[in-house]
Amino acid sequence: MSQSATPKPFYNNLTFRVVIAVLIGIVLGAWFPETGAAMKPLGDVFIKMVKMIVPPIIFCTIVTGIAHVGDMRRVGKIGIKALIYFEIVTTLALIIGLLVVNILQPGAGFNVSTIHADISQYTATAHAQSTVEFLLNIVPKTFVSAFVEGELLQVLFVSLLFAFGLMSLGERGRVVLELLERITEVLFHIIGVIMKVAPIGAFGAIAFTIGKFGLAALIPLAKLMLSFYLTCFLFVSVVLWGIARWYGFSLWKVFRYIREEFVLVLGTASSESVLPRMMQKLQHLGCSRSIVGLVLPTGYSFNLDGTCIYLVMGAMFIAQAYNIPLTLGQQLSILGLLLITSKGAATVTGAGFVTLTATIAATGMLPVEGMALLLGVNRFMSEAMSTTNLIGNTIATIVIAKSEGELDETMMMEALNSRP
Repeated sequence: MSQSATPKPFYNNLTFRVVIAVLIGIVLGAWFPETGAAMKPLGDVFIKMVKMIVPPIIFCTIVTGIAHVGDMRRVGKIGIKALIYFEIVTTLALIIGLLVVNILQPGAGFNVSTIHADISQYTATAHAQSTVEFLLNIVPKTFVSAFVEGELLQVLFVSLLFAFGLMSLGERGRVVLELLERITEVLFHIIGVIMKVAPIGAFGAIAFTIGKFGLAALIPLAKLMLSFYLTCFLFVSVVLWGIARWYGFSLWKVFRYIREEFVLVLGTASSESVLPRMMQKLQHLGCSRSIVGLVLPTGYSFNLDGTCIYLVMGAMFIAQAYNIPLTLGQQLSILGLLLITSKGAATVTGAGFVTLTATIAATGMLPVEGMALLLGVNRFMSEAMSTTNLIGNTIATIVIAKSEGELDETMMMEALNSRP
């Protein structure tokens, strides 16, 4: 008779270790700011390690998943359905953000003269961002450069082409397919090794944030911070809860299932830091490999719910702070522009900030220098932004998988109902 596995001690649990590391980082950054700011390399190294492994994992997962489907029209159907879902949900995120920022008016009465910051580096990057540039950037310069530069959409583009080419070979391509499946197993084992140092990365990232900007930096913009966190909470607890309930699963249980990834994203302020693990965990949840490989990486560029909320609230905050009255038509025009610009928000460093800078410059209604108001708290808002993006893409993958009949619901219920 097989014996049940001995539960791991609580101190060996990744969630526990990351939470403790984040708390230590906050204390260090608050009490010893210079030392805390010096911890930045720890967070940077961890993020770089994860980003290093993301392109090959996405490539192998997408290629093997689509190759097993064996039907290009079915892949196209899944892709179109995912994009429609992304557009609907991100539009709801923008609308909720617009409603809350108009009701709470976080920028009203703000003294703009109290903030002085240099945003030239972001402005320069923002000028390079346009719809045409975004579309052209999807196609890499070479096959290999997609992996070298680590651009998710470029890796996705190359992966789709390779998968379609492999499908067209039929049985002759089976050797390549089996090789890629073995490589995928190795890559996920590497992720397991990298995640052992996740607490160190989370500690370094949060210690740097608190040490560099200080908790005092939150005070002048506390109303904006609270408004933003409240909006993200409303979006998750109303919109995503409603979607989960409609499709017959519990949002709370899904949240509990990805608790380790949630805490890690909270500490590093980067949803990309858990992308490889999420691809693995969603397959263990019962979603097919092809759905996970196609929907999740695409969602990281097209389904950024938290980023959308940040964009619309940031723009309206600047308008309120500078006492620039915007008509409903003008607000809707900004929202319409954000529906387009938000889709490229994951392609550059400081994505949300750069995208908002580009959008404000494009509207001509608001002063670009108003972005300096957000610079001090941008890093703190990234936590809520990234965790909302994570939850949104997790729900999106489950929904698309279930709608396509590619979700093993028995497997999902077992995973969601298992004890933490």
